Amino acid sequence: MITLGSDIGGTFTDFVEVDESSGRVEVFKCLTTPEDPSLAIEIGVSELTRRQGRTAAAIDVMIHGTTLVINAVIERKGAKTGLITTRGFRDVLEIGREKRFDAYDLQIEFPEPLVPRYLRMEVTERLHATGLVLEPLDEATVRMAVEGLKAQGCESIAVCLLHSYANPAHERRIGELLRDLAPGVAITLSSDVLPEMKEYERTTTTVLNAYAKPVTSRYLTRLEERVKTLGFSGELLLMQSSGGINSVGFAREFPVQIIESGPAAGTLGAAHFARLAHLDKVLAFDMGGTTAKLALVENGKALRTNDFEVAHVHRFKPGSGIPVRIPVVDLIEIGAGGGSIARRTKVGTLQVGPESSSAVPGPACYGQGGTNPTVSDADLVLGYLDADHFLGGRMKLDKAAAEKAIKTVLAEPLGISVEEAAFGIHAIVNENMASAAKAYVSAKGENPRSCALVGFGGAGPVHACDLAARLGIETVLIPPRAGVAAAFGMIVAPVSYDAVRSRRVLLSHVTAELLEQVQREMAAECVMRLPKTVAHGAIAYEFSADMRYLGQGYDVAALLPADISAASAANVLRASFEKSYLKLYGRIFTDAPLEIMGFRLSASARRHVTDLGAIDAQAQGDGKIGSRRAFCSRTRSWMDFGIHRRASIAPGVEFVGPAIVEENESTTVIPSGALAHIDLHGSLIVKLSSARKTR
Repeated sequence: MITLGSDIGGTFTDFVEVDESSGRVEVFKCLTTPEDPSLAIEIGVSELTRRQGRTAAAIDVMIHGTTLVINAVIERKGAKTGLITTRGFRDVLEIGREKRFDAYDLQIEFPEPLVPRYLRMEVTERLHATGLVLEPLDEATVRMAVEGLKAQGCESIAVCLLHSYANPAHERRIGELLRDLAPGVAITLSSDVLPEMKEYERTTTTVLNAYAKPVTSRYLTRLEERVKTLGFSGELLLMQSSGGINSVGFAREFPVQIIESGPAAGTLGAAHFARLAHLDKVLAFDMGGTTAKLALVENGKALRTNDFEVAHVHRFKPGSGIPVRIPVVDLIEIGAGGGSIARRTKVGTLQVGPESSSAVPGPACYGQGGTNPTVSDADLVLGYLDADHFLGGRMKLDKAAAEKAIKTVLAEPLGISVEEAAFGIHAIVNENMASAAKAYVSAKGENPRSCALVGFGGAGPVHACDLAARLGIETVLIPPRAGVAAAFGMIVAPVSYDAVRSRRVLLSHVTAELLEQVQREMAAECVMRLPKTVAHGAIAYEFSADMRYLGQGYDVAALLPADISAASAANVLRASFEKSYLKLYGRIFTDAPLEIMGFRLSASARRHVTDLGAIDAQAQGDGKIGSRRAFCSRTRSWMDFGIHRRASIAPGVEFVGPAIVEENESTTVIPSGALAHIDLHGSLIVKLSSARKTR
């Protein structure tokens, strides 16, 4: 069994190929091709097969992650989309939650709806919240709506009727009429995408799915054609935002589910190696060329959420984006990557990001015409990167161009040296990430000091130790092949699907019959949506309820273990809810009645992955090959850093910083006094507490 994981990022596209029979692992990294991302996939697959002297026919499974959907929404490059809704509910997308995310902003802006008002059509029908039909569907109004949207040239149509989560019959009938009246137009029904109450979130999620559907379908068709030309005839799977994988057909039908596929995969890779290192609570830190992502992992599992927003008008303000109600790995993403551009502000201060140089033209040091100074340019000037060893020597960096960009844009206007400006860039981007991490971790009821940090991504290991020090974290783990950890995360990800049902009921009124009926209904949906290659006996289920105190507006997830009897389910749900509520809010109300808003069932089937052989059995010593002058963030001075080749470091052999550990896909910077070693699974473990004691 040969499995290939591929992750398209804003700057680089990463590949990891695993041969299950031999344990052989091949990795590759190339610049992303923004005009046609599938071209980078063709380049990577061609290179990996060339190395082995074979065609892509030898690859059994290909798992893919892409930023296509999120980019289509942010850049407004999706399909021309229409919306059919219940009469009187045409303006749900503007009305939203009727809340201002900033009460004192007199010029407050909200994201423009993906469907403008003239493309939102009303039909006559009405359902009660219980699903009872109050007014039958008037099919004449449906035909008028469809003809109107066809006349406007809509390529995709979303259907979202009031209370269709309780009774999908009217939406199903509209879907049938659409297939007859508008063949070739993509159709999205809210009862398929999100059969859950909360009208605004259900509408925005359905509309986003419809908006991205034609674009995603065309891309996946092009991708399939490219890899098929190379000889691939195996199973193509797509990484989901939830941390699981599913079929390419599922991604075509529900592109909203792959909106954050790459970041989710990186967190899974971090969770895998944290589990092997027996670290029960870690902060996964993924820094690539364009963005940095941070996510909490507890007991080897990434935290998940169902509340997610995209296309924010204001980057760090909840409520300023378009809500997407799907299961996603709970992470925070900021504009801080190797390609983040540094500039002098109007008031004479230094700012880094969120704008990025991306793959084209890229940082100045890439030699592709970029003239703006970036984080990668600063890292090169500070001595952290070897200009001749970037990507294993396949891509030579231009240090003179990096120095010129920093000098021209920053150093001379600010009246400081090039080195001072470079460290200013490095320190500011780290402080930006530290501030975001503190806010994110605190909101989860945790303290960064109680976590270890797992650093990965092309730029993550360069910045991980300094970021950890700013957070008060003592242990840093850099997984093997850290630069392509997201692509590796896809290989260890389970096949999965998440079902949801809205069933508003007081906890005291929950019966064993209700629980069994809901579970049975959702389990059948999960089996239908999972790839046909998954054996029913291999599927594991996780059942939970969205709960709140009666009258509150927000839910907390309460897990119901599989081995709990229906008779004791209510007590177990209350205990699970109170544990989560106490952690988030610091108190509970034992006398307040609880209500269940809905149920969730997560179905997953784990894929077997052999020992990946990250350690060279022939390695001896600490792999040191020389030294290089670089700037130490701990001592704030230039020092001689020992240069170590990661592949040559034997497990258990300790060495002390300042040190730079190089591998083909990433570079790890270890400050003065820190103690490092490689563990038995190939992870680089750095203890910053040793450095702290020497201060």
